[in-house]
Amino acid sequence: MEQKAQLLIKHAVGGRTFIDSVKEGLPFSVEPFQGGWKISVTVLRDERIQEIFRLKEELNVFVFVNTPDRGMKKTWYYVQDGNVDYDESRGQLVIHARSRIEYYPADFSYS
Repeated sequence: MEQKAQLLIKHAVGGRTFIDSVKEGLPFSVEPFQGGWKISVTVLRDERIQEIFRLKEELNVFVFVNTPDRGMKKTWYYVQDGNVDYDESRGQLVIHARSRIEYYPADFSYS
């Protein structure tokens, strides 16, 4: 991503965070792919990755970008069918999302 951004991969039911790109210094990318989006993050395959596979239909994937004109933009990607893979040759977790919602939390603030 061109701007400084943060990727979070969480368990939708329990709220447990599996991946936090900023906290862990992990590079990631999000790109259009076959009518949806391909989210790739370079991360070692460990027990977290196994949990992500086990709970692949219960994932919440978020990208936060601080924009200069409107503040924080949040994008919530819906994995839906649980399309999750690990590319051993690149050391990347790959998640395919079919839809997303982008919003600016400041638009929903009340004063």
